[in-house]
Amino acid sequence: MTLTLDSAREVGADYAAVAALLQIAAEIGVDQVLDSGRTFTVAELAEVTGLSEHRIGEFVRALSSAGLLAAGDGDGLYRACDDYADWRHQVGYLSWSLTANSPLLQNARAFLSEDESAAETYQRDGRRVAVSSRWIGDRTFYPAVVERVVAAGAKHVVDLGAGAAGLLIGLLAQDEGRTGVALDLSSGACAAAREDAVRAGVDGRLRVVERSVESLIEDPSPLEGADVIQACFVMHDVLQDEAAFDDVLRTCHKALAPGGILAVVDAVSYGQEDRERKFSALFTYLHSNFMGINLPTEDQWVEKFRSAGFSDVEASSQVMPGGRLFLATK
Repeated sequence: MTLTLDSAREVGADYAAVAALLQIAAEIGVDQVLDSGRTFTVAELAEVTGLSEHRIGEFVRALSSAGLLAAGDGDGLYRACDDYADWRHQVGYLSWSLTANSPLLQNARAFLSEDESAAETYQRDGRRVAVSSRWIGDRTFYPAVVERVVAAGAKHVVDLGAGAAGLLIGLLAQDEGRTGVALDLSSGACAAAREDAVRAGVDGRLRVVERSVESLIEDPSPLEGADVIQACFVMHDVLQDEAAFDDVLRTCHKALAPGGILAVVDAVSYGQEDRERKFSALFTYLHSNFMGINLPTEDQWVEKFRSAGFSDVEASSQVMPGGRLFLATK
């Protein structure tokens, strides 16, 4: 996806259109087919969605006209275009900002009027948050975590707040000797993780645990034997209870194998690198004023890990704008 001087003035229109089209794809359930990169037919998408071939055919026509689909090798076959993943990543920021957070934005006055019932009344859709986060994460923080897990030679990985466990399933698919535990509070996410693990052929090496991260304080058994414990954009939610957060970190430190790594990707408060200032400002503001979550600075994050007993803590900003990858070694 290359911008020229002639196309730059229309880039906003392009992003808006692609964001809307891919959101429709996610809402009707064809995003996994598009994301797979394989060829498909209109009839197949109709079967997946339970919608009529006529309706799906019109949607495929729109995707094709937008340049997001190309003709496959065969009559009536389609596949995602070569730059589809690039577009999906870029519009992930729009999807997270405007779609996943739409209950907050549309009811901003209620939140900013300090209506104590606003947070309970106007809640985000967890699936929409997860979808947009995956679109962003596939190209930003997921690769950074994978690189560290592979470099560490980790054979047993635990993912906290794993969602549908896409990151962990990918790690297991890379190494037949690797096992993993995916922990998440959402029953829907856990069900999706089990189904996706079967499709990927790694279900025999993946244990899915439907529990909160905080529950590990009382029962740390899902962490046992971990070479790497990873958590992507989940720890800031745990931080709402600072004492519980500190206990979770200490529990992770105790459970890790000698030399093990806690790999945490999370956001810092109002990141000031030029490339991140705008998105980080939105992310920080929404979390603080609409979700009641005050994000730590980079230095405050690092101090938390050190206070939990980790001997070495690294922080890298080469992930999502406003995000940091923290590597805490036991």
